[in-house]
Amino acid sequence: MLKVSELSYHYQAQTLSFSFTSKPGSITAILGPSGAGKSTLLSLLCGLLPPSGGDVLFDDNEFTQAPAHERPLSILFQEHNLFGHLTVFDNIALGISPRLALSADDKKSIGQAAEQVGLESYLERLPGQLSGGQKQRVALARCLVRNRPLLLLDEPFSALDPSLRKDMLQQVKQLARQFNTTILMVTHHPEDAMAIADNVLFIDGGNVVYHADISELSAPNEIIKQYLS
Repeated sequence: MLKVSELSYHYQAQTLSFSFTSKPGSITAILGPSGAGKSTLLSLLCGLLPPSGGDVLFDDNEFTQAPAHERPLSILFQEHNLFGHLTVFDNIALGISPRLALSADDKKSIGQAAEQVGLESYLERLPGQLSGGQKQRVALARCLVRNRPLLLLDEPFSALDPSLRKDMLQQVKQLARQFNTTILMVTHHPEDAMAIADNVLFIDGGNVVYHADISELSAPNEIIKQYLS
């Protein structure tokens, strides 16, 4: 269980504060207008921003102030952040060892992660030889080899065409179910939330204004209607 309690951040004259829970293995879609604080929430969770207050626990283990590399999570951004001079294999391996010091088990894990995202035959290629969707698959595989129980997605597929984005979302859903990974997914597309999420979290003005089952998107209340319009 992920528990976020009054996790806050001061920005200029505004104080952002977030509270919610996510069940193990669930997918929570985070929706809201631009500038609402969605990416700020993920930055606080992964350690890119220092919180002003509050607590974050995963399975009752607090990591609010923990160094980023010690947190039980991985994050996938819209930019895949691949190194152009490294092969697909090495780019995935960076999730295990920044120095690429790999054991036999590590190399096996990299091969398995590549297979899970459909890139087992691309391991010797460079990023420049890949499509945009394939690059994001490499970045996703790099998250998988980290073997963390929590995965944050900050609009990683928004630049992909609708068909490819749908394929990537289904792949994320399958991986969540297979490994019981808890996923938080920022998106501007309500249809993406409907496709794979269990819950929806609406953020506006730096606060959680609505947290509900994904079925609420099918019969939205006034808060949801206002956002969707």
